[in-house]
Order: sequence, then structure tokens, then C-alpha cells
Amino acid sequence: MATKKTTTKKAAAKKSAAKTPAARKKTAAKKGAVRKLPARKKSAAKKKALTPAAAPAPRAENPRAHALARKIGNLLSDKKASDIVILDVRGMTSYADYFVVASGESDRQVSAMAEHVLTNLKQTEDLRPIGHEGMETGQWVLLDFGEVVAHLFHTEARAHYDLEGLWADAAREKVA
Repeated sequence: MATKKTTTKKAAAKKSAAKTPAARKKTAAKKGAVRKLPARKKSAAKKKALTPAAAPAPRAENPRAHALARKIGNLLSDKKASDIVILDVRGMTSYADYFVVASGESDRQVSAMAEHVLTNLKQTEDLRPIGHEGMETGQWVLLDFGEVVAHLFHTEARAHYDLEGLWADAAREKVA
């Protein structure tokens, strides 16, 4: 009778050990019950989407937006902004055609550049931005005019965020 109790204890120990994940793997490997999943077939639609030919075509020329981007660039130049660049992002983004990126040497200069652009465009063109952000801090001021978005940075913030690196494929135009 003593042998029956020891065999039941061993069986109970084996059952509890089989419940741990490592033990389940060992028992499944012993039984040969490891199943491999069939290889997935790659769809042709995914391959087409990744090819360069499937990239979106650039949108049509927008002379009004380009003229506004140049005007913003010239207004920033009036306030001694440095490194003014116009990025042509047509076809790369759905919310704008051009980005104007410029730097200022201090928070105060960046805020003054933004104020100058806002007041001048309001007076001469009766144009107001859809939105603007960052005027209080002066580290990164964003002026959204719909088809043209101006990014005015403090010099260190511009180097940190590297917007030109993010949009490296965009055509560039330097404003003197």
C-alpha cells in the first residue's frame, strides 16, 4: 500500500510541474506536439504601396501660396532673421504647400519677428493666420496661414528639432 501513495504523490507532482510554462514546453517537445504556423504570403497590394512609383504625385503649382511664402520670408529678413528657408512640401503633406523656417538669436527677437509678420500681413493683405503658437515663450513660434506655415525658432531650438532634416526631400529656396 505504501507504493500506491508514493506513486500518487509523484503523479500529483508531475501534474503541478506541468502547469508551469517551462514544463509545458518540455512536455510538448517530448510529445512532438510543437506546431509550426504556415508561412504568410505577402500580398501584392503591400508591395505596390512600398514602391516609389506608388508615391503621391506632387500637387499642382500654387503661385499665390508661393508668393505668400516669399513675402513672409522678406518680412522676416526685415527683422534680421537668420537662415531663412522656404521648403516646398507640396505632395508630401496634406495641410500645407510651403514651410518658411527662420531663426532668431533671442526669445525676444523670435517674438518680434512673429509680431512683425502678423501685423504687416494684416495691414497690407488683410490676412490673418488660422492659428499661432509660442508667442509667449519665443523658442518656437508657429504661424499657420493655411497653405503656408511659418516656423520661427530660437537658434538652439532649430538645431534641436531639425525641421529641415525631417523634410529632407523637400525642395529648398534660400531667402536673402
